[in-house]
Amino acid sequence: MRWKRYGRDRLYANLPDGTAVGWADVTTGEITVLRAEYRHDVLVVLRRRLSKITSAVPPDGALKAEARPMPLSLPPLTPADDLAANPPGKAISNLLAASGPGPARRIFTWLLRRPTQWDSWRKGLAGERRVGAELNRLTRHGWRVLHSIPLADDVDVDHLLIGPGGVFSINTKHHHKRAVWVGDDAVKVDHGKPAPYARKSRAEAKRVSRVLERHCAFPVPVAPVLVFVGVTDLKVVATQLTVRVYQERQVSALAPLSGVLTAEQVEQVYGVARHRQAWRRA
Repeated sequence: MRWKRYGRDRLYANLPDGTAVGWADVTTGEITVLRAEYRHDVLVVLRRRLSKITSAVPPDGALKAEARPMPLSLPPLTPADDLAANPPGKAISNLLAASGPGPARRIFTWLLRRPTQWDSWRKGLAGERRVGAELNRLTRHGWRVLHSIPLADDVDVDHLLIGPGGVFSINTKHHHKRAVWVGDDAVKVDHGKPAPYARKSRAEAKRVSRVLERHCAFPVPVAPVLVFVGVTDLKVVATQLTVRVYQERQVSALAPLSGVLTAEQVEQVYGVARHRQAWRRA
């Protein structure tokens, strides 16, 4: 399927259900594989389609190569800078501890049935903890997991999954007993106003990739993931969505992915990602 928008010209390879598994830049011939298990088929299909449009087809089995600067070194890792110790939702827990209501205020607002900003924070914390527990199960399959990675502008990456199938930046959305509809560039909760979840997830993944590649001697593509917690229904109708979408129990689908990073590369990326100093200017 060809897609032209915002100055881009792409060919997408989709599964029968419309899930995008790869795309090619028609201008440069660069191919991006979104689902490692379909890598061979994606390359064959997109090269064949590119050959009918342009001669800019990358060599077999390779992505477009770019000159890379020398990776930056990090100082020795100290316990204070080791993000591997972060539990899921640590950033929200810190916010609640620093500025959340005390016991008396919580009881008062509960008695008045008044929704507050803190209710949203607590719901977000519960969602991150549930997704974090599911992701931690993947460590038995050779994956590394980090939670609540602080960025430079007082925001954080909810979860980062690193393993043989690549690197995934995971954003958790807790919509208890709500129905969620996901399109190419918009998400609606209970048919409400469109939310830019997909766009923000893509931007976050690119931001994470820039940080990791700054300190690694090889490309580190990062795939964005949206995980919805507590929803009654999740409908994905996108045909060109470049963000993976799951409910919390479905993240186990990432476990068998492989063929993107070697075991040595997994440890190198994890070593950078767990270091707080790597994210200071993210």
